[in-house]
Amino acid sequence: MNCPICKKLSIPEYQPFCSKRCADIDLGNWLDGKYVLSGNKDLESENEAINVPPISDS
Repeated sequence: MNCPICKKLSIPEYQPFCSKRCADIDLGNWLDGKYVLSGNKDLESENEAINVPPISDS
């Protein structure tokens, strides 16, 4: 398996990454909001219809 950041061969200690550096880069990308998981529009509409409040970060 290749590292998703630099494409070098991954090592078991940091799998799927090749090093701590690449693992940290990936974590930074998540924390910076560079990766986004798409939501389910049908579920969002259903929650609005039954007045389910959105989850807050606090």
